[in-house]
Amino acid sequence: MAPSNTDLDAVAAAEHALAAAHLTLDLDVIDRLIHPDYVIVQPGGAIETKADVLASYRSGTRHWEAARVDELDIRLYQDTAVVVGRWLASGRNGPASFDYRARFLSVWVRLGGRWQNLAYQATEIAQDHRRAVPN
Repeated sequence: MAPSNTDLDAVAAAEHALAAAHLTLDLDVIDRLIHPDYVIVQPGGAIETKADVLASYRSGTRHWEAARVDELDIRLYQDTAVVVGRWLASGRNGPASFDYRARFLSVWVRLGGRWQNLAYQATEIAQDHRRAVPN
C-alpha cells in the first residue's frame, strides 16, 4: 500500500511546526511534538532526552533568529516515518552566536492519531552543501 499524501503532509507539517516552535520557544508545541521516549544525538555525539532538551530550552540561554527545515525526504512505514532533511538555524546559545546547517535523520511515530518525534540525529554540513538523497 502506497503512503497517503495526507500522512506525508502531516509528517512534513509536524517537522515544520517543530522548527517554527524554536523561534518563539513555544515549549507547549515542542512538548506536544516530541515523544516521551525522545532521544537526540547531538552533532558532537552527546545524547539528550526529552527532559534534557526541555530543561535546556527553559533555561533561557538559547534564542533563535532563524529556524527552519527543508529538503524533506519522508518515508512511511505504517505508523512510523523516517525523515531525512536539512535544518537551518541561527541565533545565540548563551554568549555565543551560531549559524548552523545540518543534515538530519528524524524518526516519527503516530500515536493516537498524531505524529510525535521519537529520535533525531544531526550532522553539521557546509554552507554550500546540496541535497544528495537517492530516490
